[in-house]
Amino acid sequence: MRLSTKGRYAVMAMADLAKNGRNPTGEGRAVSLAEIATRQEISLSYLEQLFARLRKGGLVRSVRGPGGGYRLARGAHETSVAEIVLAVDEPIRATRCAAHSSPKGCMMAGERCITHDLWEDLGEEIQAFLAAVSLEDVVMNRTGARRRSVTANNQVGAAA
Repeated sequence: MRLSTKGRYAVMAMADLAKNGRNPTGEGRAVSLAEIATRQEISLSYLEQLFARLRKGGLVRSVRGPGGGYRLARGAHETSVAEIVLAVDEPIRATRCAAHSSPKGCMMAGERCITHDLWEDLGEEIQAFLAAVSLEDVVMNRTGARRRSVTANNQVGAAA
């Protein structure tokens, strides 16, 4: 699977927003991109580009004026990592073939390579895993438990 800096940084920034989007009393607050840029060591101009896509994807809301910045559009428990990656135009796939192109593959003569189905299945597993992990899971460091749960469920389904 190819996950570029764009996808990784978008997830990092959204996790930061989920973690820091509450004040000490638990009320929601807007977080500036400058704060996120400093904490995550990501270029501010790059974050601006990512957040434009995240806003367009309905994952964040912008708040103008003093104390402005961004807030999550939904709760951290309702936002999956897969949604974030897809919102910044990162396809989650492991094959080298163009997504949804044609039944033909990536080989010179147009056939699929011998391992195409293997990589396609891997891409689907990655998609399922990222869809099962919420921002809250990331912030609470529960991704390992979620992975074990998804794996156990897949093994039960395969045995049936």
